[in-house]
Amino acid sequence: MADPVFAFGENWQRFLASLSDRQIEQATRSVSALLGRDLRDKTFLDIGSGSGLSSLAARRLGARVYSFDYDPQSVACTQELRRRFFPGDDGWNVAQGSVLDEAYLATLGQFDVVYSWGVLHHTGQMWNAIRNAGRLVRPGGLFVIGIYNFRGGRRGTATWARLKRWYCRAPRWQQAAWESVYLTWDLVSMAAVGRNPLRMIREYHSGRGMSYRRDATDWLGGYPYGAANPGQILEFVRRTFNFVLTKQNIDLQLGVSEFVFESGTPQPAPAQAR
Repeated sequence: MADPVFAFGENWQRFLASLSDRQIEQATRSVSALLGRDLRDKTFLDIGSGSGLSSLAARRLGARVYSFDYDPQSVACTQELRRRFFPGDDGWNVAQGSVLDEAYLATLGQFDVVYSWGVLHHTGQMWNAIRNAGRLVRPGGLFVIGIYNFRGGRRGTATWARLKRWYCRAPRWQQAAWESVYLTWDLVSMAAVGRNPLRMIREYHSGRGMSYRRDATDWLGGYPYGAANPGQILEFVRRTFNFVLTKQNIDLQLGVSEFVFESGTPQPAPAQAR
């Protein structure tokens, strides 16, 4: 039996139904803070654009944006945000494509910023996806990725991979039951350590402009599912591209760790002796 694939785009469509201006503002601040670089007139490639929120943020920051996603419903979500906020704009292109399709990637060229947050670990070929994405960074550009942190043990990555695979194959009533169990456990766990669950839900968007409810569904069903520890990511990117790490935000549990790398600028060729 073939491995299942989570309906990412369907989840993003529900997210867009309640997207607020406040969430868009926070997403824009989040992208700006993570990159730490003026995006005006820069080219920005959003690999696995999902809802399109990060692409929208980059366009609001002045970048010329190219967004693509493998999932048709995710492409439709990104197109919808483009239609709402930048109708008829030739500075934002949206397409369907795969980071694993090298022939497609060869048509794109290189970009000042290659951004893929929480995507490459869902391809089923995470290391190949990272390699393909990194090739699209132009000299002096930024490579920005968010990858799930690997954890061992009974509640670690291997266990969650099995749960996600089961979720994607389960009938909808079983998925709904598991969602209810997980959400109840998560909120009760917060209360048990003195956190206010209602405040957390209200303020959840203050991180990246996202939705607690939709992120929970994405976490439970996000399959294929890969993960790596920070050392593995750093070693792979350095060995493959010789990029320099400029920023990292490490998740110590099972969440997404963020990495910002800078591609080196080519040195001029030495003058030939006469």
